[in-house]
Amino acid sequence: MLDFNKTDGLIPAIIQDDQTNKVLMLGFMNEEALAKTRETGKVTFFSRSRQRLWTKGEESGNFLYVVSVSEDCDGDTLLIKVNPAGPVCHTGNDTCFNETNEEDIMFLKYLQDFILSRRREMPEGSYTTSLFKKGIGRIAQKVGEEAVETVIEAMTGDDDRLLYEGSDLLYHLIVLLTYKGFRIEDLAKELKKRHQEE
Repeated sequence: MLDFNKTDGLIPAIIQDDQTNKVLMLGFMNEEALAKTRETGKVTFFSRSRQRLWTKGEESGNFLYVVSVSEDCDGDTLLIKVNPAGPVCHTGNDTCFNETNEEDIMFLKYLQDFILSRRREMPEGSYTTSLFKKGIGRIAQKVGEEAVETVIEAMTGDDDRLLYEGSDLLYHLIVLLTYKGFRIEDLAKELKKRHQEE
């Protein structure tokens, strides 16, 4: 249970990107700001300098769309996970800590979502659609072909080609997983489980 009295009516709210896990900024909320945040789905703070509620993005349009709100074990700090609609800092930086808000590894999640959308929508002219139409046999065959090509490039020592063929392998593996009703995150869970057992 949040205790606003413990901190003179304002509690710190850590804002974290739901996709990249980067901490974007820190703001303060009173009960009214938290209620408005929950009601609108956009992060609203209490501005200590202006002494009023302030919805992040009300001037720039760079709103922070709420994914989840959780409180810490002491009930005096919030963690708010968001999807930001642009740079967060008033300086134009991605974060208020002058960090770039991206992690290349997160592209795999985007790619997984993209491939899943292809599976659902099956747009004409899409290579991914053509794979889904050909079925599990052709998709599995492509995974095998790309695995062999990856091994060949690893053995010949051409690092650029190794990365190229490895990328093809990973793409086709995600297509295979999607066809079977799984996601790349399911492999991450399996690897995590194995790592914990080691």
